[in-house]
Amino acid sequence: MKMNDLVDQLRTRRVDARLGGGQARIDKQHAKGSMTARERIDLLLDKGSFEEFDMFKAHRCRDFGMDEQVFPGDGVVTGHGTVDGRIVYVFAQDFTVLGGSLSETFAEKICKIMDLAMKNGAPVVGLNDSGGARIQEGIESLAGYSEIFQRNVMASGVVPQISAIFGPCAGGAVYSPALTDFVVMVQKKSYMFLTGPKVVKTITHEEVTVEELGGAAMHSSRSGVADYPATSGEDAIAYIRRLLSFLPQNNIETPPVVECTDPGVRESEELNSILPENINAPYDMKEVILHTVDNRDFFEIKENFAPNLIVGFARYNGMSVGIVANQPAHLSGVLDIDSSVKGARFVRFCDCFNIPVVTFVDVPGFLPGTAQEYGGVIRNGAKILYAFAEATIPKITIITRKAYGGAYCVMSSKHLRGDINYSWPGGEIAVMGAKGAVGVLYGREAGKADNPVAFLAEKEKEYQDKVANPYIAAQRGYIDDIIKPSRTRRRIISALKLLQNKRDTNPMKKHGNIPL
Repeated sequence: MKMNDLVDQLRTRRVDARLGGGQARIDKQHAKGSMTARERIDLLLDKGSFEEFDMFKAHRCRDFGMDEQVFPGDGVVTGHGTVDGRIVYVFAQDFTVLGGSLSETFAEKICKIMDLAMKNGAPVVGLNDSGGARIQEGIESLAGYSEIFQRNVMASGVVPQISAIFGPCAGGAVYSPALTDFVVMVQKKSYMFLTGPKVVKTITHEEVTVEELGGAAMHSSRSGVADYPATSGEDAIAYIRRLLSFLPQNNIETPPVVECTDPGVRESEELNSILPENINAPYDMKEVILHTVDNRDFFEIKENFAPNLIVGFARYNGMSVGIVANQPAHLSGVLDIDSSVKGARFVRFCDCFNIPVVTFVDVPGFLPGTAQEYGGVIRNGAKILYAFAEATIPKITIITRKAYGGAYCVMSSKHLRGDINYSWPGGEIAVMGAKGAVGVLYGREAGKADNPVAFLAEKEKEYQDKVANPYIAAQRGYIDDIIKPSRTRRRIISALKLLQNKRDTNPMKKHGNIPL
């Protein structure tokens, strides 16, 4: 056969492979308002950059009529391309082929991509739209899932892993996304759960819808499994592209530095008056963040989950950083179970990938109550402490107002190897607020005083002067400087430049035992 004929045959085979489960099923996917696997890849990657692997790979199952249902590629599209010119490995499950169900060969294709990503040091993006394990294959499909899980674990902390859920994700299929660094779901179209509504009703007699049990809204606000509830498939992919822009390719590299058009010496006079006169009144910490970062551009992660703690990415003078901040506008900025876990996971991600962390502190303590204690706030609160203490990346901390008790210690204090720790002039650093402390110290004496109110007011001022102000901490070196709020941006940038060659190590060990 002539080469031209062979090339024509190849072209025909490629056209057939790109149709996945066939045009009718593609039309059905479009009718649902969903993109196909290849359309998602095209939207994610730079135009023309995608190179596909294993286009012709097919399953080996011959039982249950599967010998008559053989499709080139076997339900998953894999390969690599670029996002903003940087290499990314990608796989996209194809729902038009047997509902995107996972087979042994399907898993082999994904594992190949993940192995290459780890060897070559580039992120992995998984676009999930699958009906789960292919039941015709039994143990082979379960083994395939397990092989993927193993690689998720091995790749953790080596290359960034991002999962997007565009459709069903149930049973064992949920564990691979859960093992990755970030999970994006699409509202009203995707869901994740271990057991579906029918099983739940049978076992627990609960009536629950698919959306209530495992939808994007629930997972992004209650369980914390999802980082972002996208409004559409296009929105999900745009989110992933933007997320990648803040991240390095792997754990050896540093994050990309972009050209900055926002002057590094810019001051924000608004910050000098942002704190309310009443120390217990709320204010929006996001405004503090926006006033200090480049071009007011803050990319928040898990915005709807545990909103009393803010986490996300931003840039200072073009340098990528992670931001952790208490939010006084929600629950007074207290730490609780959910916010502690949220913060710990984010800090540990940043530490894995050499991303400095800037922490804004206004925290009155940990949330009290039986629900928190029964739920393990001690164990979970220790996670964020562990994460900050373990981290060897540059750590810059700004106390804007309150820093009370154990929560002061936890929030990247100098004692947990904070590199540069600043406070605004109104910072209160103490075991508790002046009013509470005086009540404990002088409660009995106040009852005997001629004017208890005046007595307590005098003692509160005394406590404020002697304990609850930043100058006491500065005297002991726990605060490196007390700064004017308007100059916060320039001081952070200066600190980042100072710490850009920082080297710190932890003791030799297999791994620590974080209080899971």
